[in-house]
Amino acid sequence: MVSPGAAATDAFGRRFRYLRLSVTEVCNFRCTYCLPNGYTKSGAMDFLAAEEVARLVRAFAGLGITKIRLTGGEPTVRKDIGELIACAARQPGIGKVALTTNGWNLARHVDDWVAAGLTHLNVSMDALERDTFRKITGHDRLEDVLAGLERAQALPLKALKVNAVLLRDGLEDGFSAWTGFVKDRPIAVRFIELMRTGDNKAFFEQQHVSGQVLRTWLQDRGWTPSERGAEDGPAIEFTHPGYAGRIGLIAPYAAGFCDGCNRLRVTARGQLRLCLFGQGGRDMRKLLVDDAQIGELQDCVVDALTFKPAAHGLHAGNTGDMMNLAQAGG
Repeated sequence: MVSPGAAATDAFGRRFRYLRLSVTEVCNFRCTYCLPNGYTKSGAMDFLAAEEVARLVRAFAGLGITKIRLTGGEPTVRKDIGELIACAARQPGIGKVALTTNGWNLARHVDDWVAAGLTHLNVSMDALERDTFRKITGHDRLEDVLAGLERAQALPLKALKVNAVLLRDGLEDGFSAWTGFVKDRPIAVRFIELMRTGDNKAFFEQQHVSGQVLRTWLQDRGWTPSERGAEDGPAIEFTHPGYAGRIGLIAPYAAGFCDGCNRLRVTARGQLRLCLFGQGGRDMRKLLVDDAQIGELQDCVVDALTFKPAAHGLHAGNTGDMMNLAQAGG
């Protein structure tokens, strides 16, 4: 049994304070880089129930996790997403409760989510031009997403960020539309370099853009990288004195990307993933049946961390068993 105050640490001395918890594999978008043909049911829809989520959050908080991010699929397709947010928010030790959403339901429900305890919000929005957005996502919903963002800006969130996958299809005018977007908006737009998965080889080869392209574009125009905090994630954020917002880059193919890894992942069916692009994981669901199993669940996590690899194998074309990002919440 782990001792009180035990920390989630791996064999390389990396300390984990951040859990990305997928609550569904279902998504209502058909993004070209993830589920171009839409979500296809592959088994029973037996995703973690609210009481299982509560036990899982309690166990990870006891290992020093202080931030929980609810992801999917699209987490807001769950009718009880507000309850899941509240569950994480009321757990002692959890100071940050985050949500990543495609924004479909944002304008209608973000007030309720913040009232439930949401502190941090990431909105996936891959284009600012309507036709490009529709081409990438399969839906003509850009105006709805923008309306949700506007409403979220008026609420007391500690952080509001936009995520955009770096694709050739979205770069007709370089990045000038995006820097214009954050000119007067105090939010961060973070570009995520497209990653190979098990089913996107041809798409990756056609659409991949190196993160260095963005870095060079920004620095040539006077943007400078911000100093990184001890608990910052993988994003490098750039600022400019003439802009209220920031532009960020998450570049998994950059040297040393995994050195500061600070996050763990649990899938919607209760599997602990040590690396997004790893092979297999630890099935923890059988330890989420009863409150008395919390200690055993923590032991499982601590033991699994001794096997966490130093880095992913993307450079060698090794995507693990990750077929698409909806499997584990990206």
